[in-house]
Amino acid sequence: MPVKIRLQRHGSKKRPFYFIVVADARAPRDGKFIQKIGTYNPLTVPASVQLDRQKALDWLHKGAQPTDTVRRILSFKGVLYLKHLLRGVKLGLFDETAAMEKFQKWHSEHEVHLKKRQDDHRKSKFSKRNQAPVRRVERNSEGEAGN
Repeated sequence: MPVKIRLQRHGSKKRPFYFIVVADARAPRDGKFIQKIGTYNPLTVPASVQLDRQKALDWLHKGAQPTDTVRRILSFKGVLYLKHLLRGVKLGLFDETAAMEKFQKWHSEHEVHLKKRQDDHRKSKFSKRNQAPVRRVERNSEGEAGN
């Protein structure tokens, strides 16, 4: 039975909200699933993702294949990087404490970047709101026909 990690659409028309689920590849998109591992809301800036990293990592180790969008989400949350580091531990390239230190370093840098992005969006939204409306002034130029 091929297993996929994919999105299950919820929400009303033009207001999508997704569950990240583990499902049989033959099941319909919004149908039966094995386990819900998170949520994804693409309408916020940046998109808000709630994900159980451990469950996602366990399913990846079991051989579940993520869809393209879910792969991007897992990469954004660091699950694929953690899988990569744990593979290095398994191969004996470094120990588990070093892998967790690398992941914690990446995670802290990622959180700073995410916070900066949220602040920039908030500032741009605030500055657009406080700008005076622009008025168009029509000028009669000397080259117009009819003058």
